[in-house]
Amino acid sequence: MTGETRAIAFLALVSLIPAAEARAQDIRGIEVCTAEKDMARRTGCLQSNASLLQDLLNKEVRRAQAAEAASAKEIAALKSDLAAVKAALDKAQSEIAELKKQKPAEAQKK
Repeated sequence: MTGETRAIAFLALVSLIPAAEARAQDIRGIEVCTAEKDMARRTGCLQSNASLLQDLLNKEVRRAQAAEAASAKEIAALKSDLAAVKAALDKAQSEIAELKKQKPAEAQKK
């Protein structure tokens, strides 16, 4: 994962947390670490929360990458279809032009 991708994913995750007050209980699995008095336990709690958030972030990044890949495949298929339609249109237009050229020549012979 590139640094830019991580930064975008992190900003997306941070935007889910209200700016005025970070309410940890809004995310399932996050513990309230401020209740811990012992610094070792508080540190462990914060590390656990950070690990959980990193896992969630990685999951969302993988989901976004899968969606992006699916979209890229769909775009490629649509571009291929569009090229086929353009080719058919060009062929039809050239056939129409040929018919228009033949019609006046036939009218002059009569």
